[in-house]
Order: sequence, then structure tokens, then C-alpha cells
Amino acid sequence: MARLKITQVRSKIGGKQNQRDSLRSLGLKRIGDVVVKEDRPEIRGMVAVVTHLVELEEVD
Repeated sequence: MARLKITQVRSKIGGKQNQRDSLRSLGLKRIGDVVVKEDRPEIRGMVAVVTHLVELEEVD
């Protein structure tokens, strides 16, 4: 199964509560944090909420 490398590149300050919650659920706390998650619909949905705050890369 494919994996996603998610990097936070912008701050959550000034963001809506659901965006802050999505970042926290993904495990991102500060700019520069990187997490690797399985490519699942739940993860894709959380990333879709914060596309302007993160960079997404597919890794194997």
C-alpha cells in the first residue's frame, strides 16, 4: 500500500478550528514537522482540509 509523506509548511495560526484539529490529528505540531501515513481515505480527507498548509508527497 502506498504511503504519504506530509510536511507542514505554513502556520495554523489564524486557521479555522477544523483545520487546527486536522493538523493535530495528522500529528503535525509546528512548521517543518513531517509524518508518514498510509494512503487511506480518512487521511486524504484530513489533508484536503489543510492543503494550503501542507505539502504532500507519495512514497513507497
